[in-house]
Amino acid sequence: MKILGISAYYHDSAAALINGTHIVAAAQEERFTRIKHDQSFPTHAIRYCLEESGYTIDELDAVVFYDKPLIKFERLLETYYGFAPKGLTSFIRSVPIWVKEKLFLKRNIRKGLSEIQAYDKGNLNLLFPEHHLSHSASAYYTSPYDDAAILTLDGVGEWATAALSHGKGNQITVLKELTFPHSLGLLYSAFTYFLGFKVNSGEYKMMGLAPYGNAQSEEYQSFYDTIVNELITVKEDGSIWLDQKYFNYSTGLRMVKDRVWEKLFGIRKRQPEEALTSSHMNLALAIQHITEDIVIKLARHVKTLTGSQNLCLAGGVALNCVANGKLHSAGVFDNIYIQPAAGDAGCALGAALAALHITYDQEKKATLSDTMQGAYLGPAFSSKEIEIAAKASSLIWKKHTEEEVCQAISQHLAEGKVVGWFQGRMEYGPRALGNRSILGDPRSEAMQRTLNLKIKFRESFRPFAPAVLAEDVGKYFDHAGSSPYMLMVKRLKEEQLKAIPTNYHSLPIREKLAVVKSDLPAITHVDFTGRIQTVHEETNPKFYALLKAFKALTGHGMVINTSFNVRGEPIVCTPQDAMHCFMNTDMDILVIEDYLFFKSEQTITSSREQYLEQFELD
Repeated sequence: MKILGISAYYHDSAAALINGTHIVAAAQEERFTRIKHDQSFPTHAIRYCLEESGYTIDELDAVVFYDKPLIKFERLLETYYGFAPKGLTSFIRSVPIWVKEKLFLKRNIRKGLSEIQAYDKGNLNLLFPEHHLSHSASAYYTSPYDDAAILTLDGVGEWATAALSHGKGNQITVLKELTFPHSLGLLYSAFTYFLGFKVNSGEYKMMGLAPYGNAQSEEYQSFYDTIVNELITVKEDGSIWLDQKYFNYSTGLRMVKDRVWEKLFGIRKRQPEEALTSSHMNLALAIQHITEDIVIKLARHVKTLTGSQNLCLAGGVALNCVANGKLHSAGVFDNIYIQPAAGDAGCALGAALAALHITYDQEKKATLSDTMQGAYLGPAFSSKEIEIAAKASSLIWKKHTEEEVCQAISQHLAEGKVVGWFQGRMEYGPRALGNRSILGDPRSEAMQRTLNLKIKFRESFRPFAPAVLAEDVGKYFDHAGSSPYMLMVKRLKEEQLKAIPTNYHSLPIREKLAVVKSDLPAITHVDFTGRIQTVHEETNPKFYALLKAFKALTGHGMVINTSFNVRGEPIVCTPQDAMHCFMNTDMDILVIEDYLFFKSEQTITSSREQYLEQFELD
């Protein structure tokens, strides 16, 4: 069965194409359009999937959209009716968009496909699974298990905001759902908004900010108590109830009622780019801890319902890698698998897999590993394409052997250089996993600040992830097993940590950042944790070889791995994207496949100054 899955019209539009259980291609639209979180119909992503597969639209057995828009529209109308006369402005803004883009979705999908290539519209088989089924399918059907509990958590689909399901064989049975407006994802996004970050993209910033808070402080405890006593009721099974008098997302244009929240918490809503205070950090920590508690309660309940020792996670909340790490450490399940494209982009793949296994009754078998192929499902580029791009640039470049590349780059990294690393097929999902990455030396005390301020042009408090040889992860972290998709945060082992000042937890943010906390300071967050990516030779032999070379040189099979982009832009897709990013930042070396690129004075153009103006440094 050849099936194309599509997600679109909310955020992170994407397309995925499968042939039976084999994932042929998958990518987000933003990577091609260069519009971050692009929500438009994924024309470029679909075209890529078709070109990668060699199939025409007429050869597809089905095209599957990731949710049921009519049910979602029903929820919209019922919500506005229930809150009337409130929400009139929001209603007037949203309904025309629904009429234009979403209500007549079949027509829009057919039109979008026709702009890609001609096909027989009469033979097109369009399917529409529910949103949380698409999330569940993206995790369960790519997992190694043939029996698993499934937990999906996000803002909202049609009505569901969370689903507890059981995957057994080729079927997924929904056991319980939490419904709108009560949503863990929307609760977390409400605090994201109040703390001055952008909803649907800044949640990971708030997660990174939370460890700067002080759980021993009176302010933290006050914030925690206010949330659980005023905003939310949490049941023992993890279900939640949100008091809507404090929220505005149901019918308003903002997540919360600003003045009500300011009075409730005693602090003013933070504006974007405004300086961060200890109050912001303590509030972020309070909601992070509450989120972790709810996730663990839900996980315990879905285990009780299913009796399974395996758990599959998806939905935007599943990208909260701190909560994932706490859940793993809690030992609720023997095995946990998290879909690497856990957000709405992954629903394109989930929709296709749901159709394959449920509609077309394809068997699901247990496997030794997941079927995501390391999430390397996007486009790759030939030597000819790389050389055409190189000749059009002003860069100094030369081709080498793979062994020469690994030896040279490991040496450059050990000398404190920052390397753009572009290899093979682009990653599907929000994380760069060694194919579209920026690399650095984790031993460097200056590297975190260098990467944040001179390369990524982003907030200085943001942590960086360690990519570590799979067999060495236990040497550095309190973690057993793999974490190939950078979706678990774990604490460094005590022997890796250094003594800290007695007043460490009360230090201001800049002073906390300056404290050297471990032998690997560039990847050690302020709470002595790291967001782990285990690197496996089977899924990424080139990246694995680089880490082996770096280990031979330094004794550490680990590098910093952050996504190859700057703030406000998607991860690079093409060699041209990589060269543009390289020339306009302070990266030292660019590697594209086996080609090494260096800058001459002529390549440092005025466009870099424009980057610095666009992304203010602190």
